[in-house]
Amino acid sequence: MRITAKADYAVRAAVELAATSSPSGRPVKGEHLAAAQEIPHKFLENILADLRRAGLVRTRRGADGGYALTRPATDITVADVLRAVEGPLAAVQGTRPEALRYPGAAARLAEVWVALRANLRAVLETVSLADVAAGALPDRVVALAAAPGAWEPH
Repeated sequence: MRITAKADYAVRAAVELAATSSPSGRPVKGEHLAAAQEIPHKFLENILADLRRAGLVRTRRGADGGYALTRPATDITVADVLRAVEGPLAAVQGTRPEALRYPGAAARLAEVWVALRANLRAVLETVSLADVAAGALPDRVVALAAAPGAWEPH
């Protein structure tokens, strides 16, 4: 799986929002998010617009304006953010894996793509923005990251 710069920046910005949002819901300036995560400000503005359209972020204009999450960070997963900016977690040439049909020897390949998506979901749908912001990932994710070979480039 390849994570684009847009997807990486979106998750980082959302985690930063989770970490810096006040309990009163006071918005965070886009400039602050960009600086804190070293994201080009113009690129970030486009990403935040995608997150707003997806219903994950709200905006407020004016001197006290900025961005805030629409729900508690515990209720927004990394998968939610990725889908907001990139679409489905797993697609093959733009087609969802369950819709694929292959001939001959490749007939069962669609099952491989569905299994891949299931494993992506098993990680990305269980990690919330609050988890990442707090540095407290779910045990299963920590175990996967600590598995032999997990950090080896392949």
